[in-house]
Amino acid sequence: MSQDLSALEAKTVSSSWTKHDTSWMLSLFGTSVGAGILFLPINIGSGGFWSLVIMALLAGPMTFWAHRGLARFVLSSKQPNADFTDVVEEHFGQRYGRLISLLYFLSIFPILLIYGVGLTNTVDSFMVHQLGMAAPSRVILSGCLVFGMIAIMLAGEKTMLRVFGMIVYPLTFILAGISIYLIPSWHMPNFSLNQSVGDLSASLWLAIPVVVFAFSYTPVVSGFVNAQRRQYGHHAHTKSETILKRTSVMLIAFVLFFVFSCVLSLTPAQLQQAKVDNVSVLSYLANVEDSHFIMILGPLIAFIAITSSFLGHFMGARESFNGLVAKQTSLPIKTIDKIGVVLMFISIWFASVMNPSILGMMEAFSGPVIAMILFLMPMLAVYHIESLKIYRGKLSTYFILVMGCLAVGAIVFNMVK
Repeated sequence: MSQDLSALEAKTVSSSWTKHDTSWMLSLFGTSVGAGILFLPINIGSGGFWSLVIMALLAGPMTFWAHRGLARFVLSSKQPNADFTDVVEEHFGQRYGRLISLLYFLSIFPILLIYGVGLTNTVDSFMVHQLGMAAPSRVILSGCLVFGMIAIMLAGEKTMLRVFGMIVYPLTFILAGISIYLIPSWHMPNFSLNQSVGDLSASLWLAIPVVVFAFSYTPVVSGFVNAQRRQYGHHAHTKSETILKRTSVMLIAFVLFFVFSCVLSLTPAQLQQAKVDNVSVLSYLANVEDSHFIMILGPLIAFIAITSSFLGHFMGARESFNGLVAKQTSLPIKTIDKIGVVLMFISIWFASVMNPSILGMMEAFSGPVIAMILFLMPMLAVYHIESLKIYRGKLSTYFILVMGCLAVGAIVFNMVK
């Protein structure tokens, strides 16, 4: 009888939807939709129409099952408020746990540097080219922008969720608006399979990492799970899955509509040229269609997307840094947090001022680690952790394991070729 009541209660919690749930769904969505979305149509579409269709079909299961697996991994801890660093040490021992936690931090932190540089460049370019202003001091501009982003995070969870809600809604509407605006420019795609099976397979293989990172909100999953623990107690597992599922649907719907709309507005030759030029799809479309509408919205989308992703990644880096240092020292957690925030502010500010032109090495390091943590580690943990044994032999477990191996393999191949 008690089991039936518990199941009924879990079903009720899962089906009910609150403002808290909406706020976290928008936060996960905002963390995922970073500046990379502006390159996604080119990176996926240049492989041909059928490669795009197949990757679109795979994107949903990859996004939901992978993040659900990571959430289950964090929730598998016996500690009620365990973060990612606590969980890996609990399950894999102190030595390997701290190594994984260190790699996790080092995979997120370079992305923060990239976003700091990107945010400064976007605002600087907008002030000079769109507003006709003189170029501002890069030291002052970058310092103000980075300080503003970090100040939002220091204001607390409620403020952060409120800001996410304020910036993600415009981002969603703008993405949908541009997708609809481009519909008159659509052309009939080439339905013939003009690639060999080998070429198509190679194209799909190399596109997997692009999909992994375009739809990833890995850095914020641990904080998200703990927020559900505080809000829903022992029903955190059920509610987390519900929010993750709706986030995945929202991501797939809006992002893939944008991707297909952009790809159908350009020819395969134009997509290849955009890839060679290494410009965002909106920059290329603005030049091709001579559209002031897209030229104005391009910087706005870039600013909102980078800001939302910066906030999510800062949350993950901050939590990871605190967990790592707390296990090495006897300092109070509040002191560690202050030290971490100051060090990250200085580092991101310095990178934004220096404006490094070569960021590929950072992305190359972050890529494999995030793929392993998001896809491989939670699935391997299913066969290592007793509390996760109910997921052994599931189709989703094998699917994410295979996709994780393919993603890591493709990233390594791109690095050494």
